[in-house]
Amino acid sequence: MNTRDLEYLVALAEELHFGRAAQRCHASQPALSGQLAKLEARLGVQLFERNRRRVRLTGIGAEVLDRARTILRLVEEMADVAQAHRDPLVGACALGMPPTIGPYLTPRLLPAVKRYLPDLRLDLIEDFTDSLEDRLAAGRLDLAILATTPARPGLLETPLYEEPFWVALPNGHALAAADDVDLADIAARELLLLSDGHCLRDQVYAACNLDGIRSDDEAGPRTQNTSLSTLLALVGAGEGVTLVPATSLAEAWTTDGGISVRRERSGTVGRSVRLVHRDGYARPALAERLADIVAGILPDTVHPQRR
Repeated sequence: MNTRDLEYLVALAEELHFGRAAQRCHASQPALSGQLAKLEARLGVQLFERNRRRVRLTGIGAEVLDRARTILRLVEEMADVAQAHRDPLVGACALGMPPTIGPYLTPRLLPAVKRYLPDLRLDLIEDFTDSLEDRLAAGRLDLAILATTPARPGLLETPLYEEPFWVALPNGHALAAADDVDLADIAARELLLLSDGHCLRDQVYAACNLDGIRSDDEAGPRTQNTSLSTLLALVGAGEGVTLVPATSLAEAWTTDGGISVRRERSGTVGRSVRLVHRDGYARPALAERLADIVAGILPDTVHPQRR
């Protein structure tokens, strides 16, 4: 048994297709199938159910898969420890961000990383927060920039910045007549929200005290599986109002989307953004350096937590 066999196991368990798993592992399909058959023979158990139409992981296969992922993560961390000893600021770094942070921070972050960490290659992954935490815990991400406190055990955070929410309204909306907006004045029926899974949805929901107030019957357009850019298009079309993170204000929608942007009156509504990594991460110096870089590229609409 070797790590290559375990890589084949993980690939087939995730792809559930021999051809795609073989392509992912840069192996021939017969080679992958043969090695997995040898692995099953060595372990004395059936890891996969196979027929012409599908591949399915068995119960014992799922248990073996968990251990295979742990072994591969430890092997990767061993290589990371060696690399970190040589130079933690060199090599690849898989960085995850949710879709309400990535599009706005990335255009500022990439040029700064190229300038200050020229030997670092960032691999950017955009996904929902829960998935990013799972990847971090499993060792499939090095770092993540998140807007919620990590829920998984073994994850540590470094504060980056406090980000206010602003109010986006259609041009000509009654609330756009003032320089700022009291959230209590926004009717629940006209507030547009992201779909479930977005941490920004939960934060806006809480900020506007919508528990027990909003119902689907009184809501505006249904916004399932939408992005923030889609919500803003709806705002520009006069379909409602939404809250946006301050880092998004540099985008073109603020000037050519039929939208007025106003400050939230209390100045207390927003989110805390942090850099998250595993406890015992092999490149703490890289995490610190990236945190410093992020603090130095922020627009003046947010409040850095590092100096």
